[in-house]
Amino acid sequence: MTLSANDVLLWVAVPYAALAICVVGLIWRYRYDKFGWTTRSSQIYENRLLRLGSPLFHYGIIFVFLGHVIGLVIPESWTDAVGISESMYHAASFSLGAVAGVATVVGLLILIYRRRTVGPVFSATTRNDKMMYVLLGLTLALGLGATLYGNLTGHAHNYREDIAPWFRSIFYFQPKPELMVSAPLGFQLHALCACALFAFWPFSRLVHVFSAPIGYLTRPYIVYRSRDESLGTQNPPRGWERMQ
Repeated sequence: MTLSANDVLLWVAVPYAALAICVVGLIWRYRYDKFGWTTRSSQIYENRLLRLGSPLFHYGIIFVFLGHVIGLVIPESWTDAVGISESMYHAASFSLGAVAGVATVVGLLILIYRRRTVGPVFSATTRNDKMMYVLLGLTLALGLGATLYGNLTGHAHNYREDIAPWFRSIFYFQPKPELMVSAPLGFQLHALCACALFAFWPFSRLVHVFSAPIGYLTRPYIVYRSRDESLGTQNPPRGWERMQ
């Protein structure tokens, strides 16, 4: 296949530029803007819609991310070797991915609605936040739309034959742009939006992903006050004795 300059630009230069900006930007942001490394939580302004939209979005995006890791990183030959046929893989990935994708999009729409309709939250919204929501929403919508369209029309695209090998070739430093040239337009747009999102990532509130308190899930409870008189081995200071 003869590649044009645009093909090389879109499927070689753009991914590497996005990856470089993401890595260098994260290092720079963490080193010079630690106080800005935050989600800028707006929970204090409104909690009802946040309690609905935030779990839907965050749990959904976790499963979307895991699905992308499995689909893009693990070669098709590996799943075939352990006895998972393409039809089995496709049925499982589509059913679970569709649920996770819809949950993520619905959660994001609730969060956007909250940010637009709740006065204090809207006032705290920056242009950077608006750009982040546009890129994130567009990337999710294109990915979910391309997947649903192919399956609902009966022409599901096996992205593990072209998009996944192209993705891995970027990290092998042996890019194969010809694989993406033959991919459906919907998946191409999804990939380009993902590149733009990752390039923008270090300069947005999305950096909090790399500071997620994973240890919070397994750490023991913190006992602030106990009713058990046997706890403690030191005598309390004067004035702090236990009341009988």
